[in-house]
Amino acid sequence: MSAPLPRDRVGAPRRAVVTGSDSGIGKAIAVALAGGGVDVGITYHADRDGAEDTAREVRDLGVRAAVRQLDLTDLPTAASVIDDLASDLDGIDVLVNCAGTGTAQKAMDMDFDTWRGVLSVDLDGAFLCAQRAAKHMIEAGRGGRIINITSVHEHQPRVGAAPYCAAKAGLGALTKVLALELGEHAITVNSVAPGEISTPMTGQEDVDPRTESRPGVPLGRPGHAGEVAAVVAFLATPAAGYVTGASFVVDGGMTLMGPQASTLLTDRKWLEP
Repeated sequence: MSAPLPRDRVGAPRRAVVTGSDSGIGKAIAVALAGGGVDVGITYHADRDGAEDTAREVRDLGVRAAVRQLDLTDLPTAASVIDDLASDLDGIDVLVNCAGTGTAQKAMDMDFDTWRGVLSVDLDGAFLCAQRAAKHMIEAGRGGRIINITSVHEHQPRVGAAPYCAAKAGLGALTKVLALELGEHAITVNSVAPGEISTPMTGQEDVDPRTESRPGVPLGRPGHAGEVAAVVAFLATPAAGYVTGASFVVDGGMTLMGPQASTLLTDRKWLEP
């Protein structure tokens, strides 16, 4: 007979905030958490209609949804939205930092404002939102979960994505520091690093990834936003209570191919953003 799992302060989550949940991966995460009985705070930058669509899907699952605009170019002021949503939901047990942006421009052609803009949204914004959420979790004394959506570029570079790669690598390191600092409060902090996922951000809105061929990826296709959301949903549960400071790569094996693909390239097109 197996021993029972140890119990700590963290029960099943009841309230989550998912930034950037008006579409794509963020929307899939919000709906997955709602399916587990979690009330969800939804944020958007410009697509209010998309955020309201997410909210409708969340409410259809029998839980509460609250919607707020979050402009991570307006920092540190914008991070107060986390406080607003925590008030609307009567607390916060889970924060998922999913809002992000990127570029397709070589570093030598990039001006400082472009560089700084990506870092502000993808790294500064995630830091401030995590800080705000953690304060609520510590005050409540129930522990919590912070899950940062990074990218395979947390671990590997890409031509034309210098600020994005720098921000995601930085967010991966921040994840580990926060895991060390917040462990005493029973708050776990992990990152989830997607590869190519069929979403509006990759120009594949409403595309079935099973119909898309990717010969260079071991699983042979892009991923579905729901496949990323499933990993996030697991990390939000009590079952993941002893997992912290880790990065979960969800990429169909893409990162495994780096050293292999380099021996098969026949031209220099990889230098193009």
